[in-house]
Amino acid sequence: MVERRPGLTVLTHLVLIVAVLVVAFPVYVTFVASTQTAEQIVQAPMSLVPGDQLVHNYVAVITGADRGPGSAAPVGRMMWVSLVSALVIAIGKIVISLLSAFAIVYFRFPFRNLFFWAIFVTLMLPVEVRIAPTYQVVSDLGMLNTYAGLTVPLIASATATFLFRQFFLTVPDELAEAARIDGAGPMRFFWDVLLPLSRTSIAALFVIQFIYGWNQYLWPLLVTTDENMYPVVMGIKRMIAGGDAVNEWNLVMATAILAMLPPALVVLVMQKWFVKGLVETEK
Repeated sequence: MVERRPGLTVLTHLVLIVAVLVVAFPVYVTFVASTQTAEQIVQAPMSLVPGDQLVHNYVAVITGADRGPGSAAPVGRMMWVSLVSALVIAIGKIVISLLSAFAIVYFRFPFRNLFFWAIFVTLMLPVEVRIAPTYQVVSDLGMLNTYAGLTVPLIASATATFLFRQFFLTVPDELAEAARIDGAGPMRFFWDVLLPLSRTSIAALFVIQFIYGWNQYLWPLLVTTDENMYPVVMGIKRMIAGGDAVNEWNLVMATAILAMLPPALVVLVMQKWFVKGLVETEK
């Protein structure tokens, strides 16, 4: 039985509204700054009313025209690089993790558990430990300033493999036996039975991994020297060239708003599946 108290309800909503305002206010200030001129932003105090430069600023950053002393690469190109990288990383992680978890759970081969724990142990290795040898391999293979260099080293995921393995262990053995009796091979069972059952988990992981791939900064900073291969998160930093008087903060803020849109759109579109994938216990 749920006890309803009007005072508690009002307090709960008040706390939620304050929390939303705290989170949303910096985003609103960023949007307002992206609609003003560089001179208006540095004035104290800065106006919190949107200006009349919205179209001009966003066209300037997307096309790379009328840029300051920082990076002059078009933000449209940067967002394309980020989109390709995020999609390849997210889809690659899910595909490889699904197949590896399927092999570990449903195939009997020597040292099966050893291979699983070898995968799982990689979670204990910080990025800093692996980043130097990984860079050396990428460099030796001539993958610098390429989409492969940006994505392939980040595709493997011990976390996703572990999550899919745990889910596959909850699938009744009767389903595998019934598929075997019907003449379905391993891949047919994987495609027709396990994938449909895993769709909510796949959706949740896709959202998480897409945001992870979109927000990559350290790895692209190492493997890219060509401005045409900068992701948008790295491009924002490259646009900041010096002191406040040098930077065109209106263009930087416009780029920041553009960088927020794809992850936010993915979360909004897949919100239902994302929540189900995180909280659903009975598949």
